Amino acid sequence: MTVEAKIGGGAGAGAEVELWLVDARVPQPALDLELLDAAERERAARFLHESDRVMYEVAHAALRTVLAARTGLPAAGLRFEREPCPCCGELHGRPRLAAGAVPTPLPAFSLSHGGGLVLIGVAPDTTPIGVDVEALPSAETARETAVSLHPAEQAEFALHPDGAAPAAFARIWTRKEAYLKALGTGLGRNLAADYLGDDPAALPPGWTVTTVQVGPSHAAAFALATPGATFTLRESFT
Repeated sequence: MTVEAKIGGGAGAGAEVELWLVDARVPQPALDLELLDAAERERAARFLHESDRVMYEVAHAALRTVLAARTGLPAAGLRFEREPCPCCGELHGRPRLAAGAVPTPLPAFSLSHGGGLVLIGVAPDTTPIGVDVEALPSAETARETAVSLHPAEQAEFALHPDGAAPAAFARIWTRKEAYLKALGTGLGRNLAADYLGDDPAALPPGWTVTTVQVGPSHAAAFALATPGATFTLRESFT
């Protein structure tokens, strides 16, 4: 079954983001794992657990499939590189298609996988984008990690009873990680520096940061460096 939903819009709506959600815990016959290049295969082989290996392979085959459809180039021929990190200048910032591999403008994209789910985000142009998907943590992990959040995020999290703590924390965390991935810093940036909680007026100006519903056992979000963005969520390659 193909599930497609367009979320957002209305007055002032801006760019539209394409999101793809893939469940790596079930067979994905529409995806060709042979698309992976030698470096991806080598990394996949290093995973100790089969479930982690399969999730990685599905994620990268899906990413190649999505980007090939956007660029019109063969999926197996796409090459990737990293932008310089804004914090240190080393080449471990945002991923991008290698120069010369695609026509201009280059589509910005982001990939995340966690707890068996894969989330891919593709911007309409070169606008920086980040996505994150995570399985809900335990209440203990949520409480222990929440102390690293922005003070206002900590205050919001503290309002939730223990039973709601995992979902409340994961909502904040995925929004934060999506934003940090879009910045290109990842977790190298101080987690307490930016507010990504539930108050729209307090979010980083000029950004769209949106929670994406992906089921009761996971949390997900995307961030785009432009305001008022909408998104379309697809859950099948058939």
